[in-house]
Amino acid sequence: MYVGLKMLKGFHPVTPKTSLAEAKKILEKEEYWMLLVTDGDKLVGYVRHEDMSAALPSMLSTLERHEALYLISKLTVEAVMRKDITTVPPEMDIEQAAQIMHDKNLAGLAVVGGGGKLIGYINRTVMLEVLVEEMGLALGGSRLVFEVQDRAGVIREVAEVISSHDVSILSTSTFFHNGRRMVVIRVDAADDTALRSALEEKGYRLESAANFAGEWS
Repeated sequence: MYVGLKMLKGFHPVTPKTSLAEAKKILEKEEYWMLLVTDGDKLVGYVRHEDMSAALPSMLSTLERHEALYLISKLTVEAVMRKDITTVPPEMDIEQAAQIMHDKNLAGLAVVGGGGKLIGYINRTVMLEVLVEEMGLALGGSRLVFEVQDRAGVIREVAEVISSHDVSILSTSTFFHNGRRMVVIRVDAADDTALRSALEEKGYRLESAANFAGEWS
């Protein structure tokens, strides 16, 4: 999956001259993690909710209400925006974008096309949606989790067992825990009892939450 296929296109960028009050309203209405700042077609930075909150000096609380409101009305995004914006191209693999966000602890990434033109935006919400989609949760069925050895042919062997029971695979994924490679397969079966038995007969140990309960209790 590529960034360009999952990026948000209808997002609301702001300009350096946008008031902080208006930017705050947009953040809250759209439930964005941050706002991208553009000057014409050019991406010039971004602003976060915490940046806006930190923009008001501590002395603000000592001002009269009308003075405080006047000061707030004069503050613009330009005063607090960050310019160290990280961009990615639309053809980047979605998992690479997720890695960048994780490593840099970013709320979102700007997606730029040819000539550096801003064409989209991808955030943590999108990444969570991708995770849910790739895990096949919305497709229903049953979820099988088992540990496998790191050798060629494992997925083929499991797929053959599943196919022999006339069951379709809805999604597959892998993750590692304490050096163990775990495979997660979601299958189109309301009752997976027979399938589990067949896999266990082949030497695969199926896991459940109960098997790990000691690690979080």
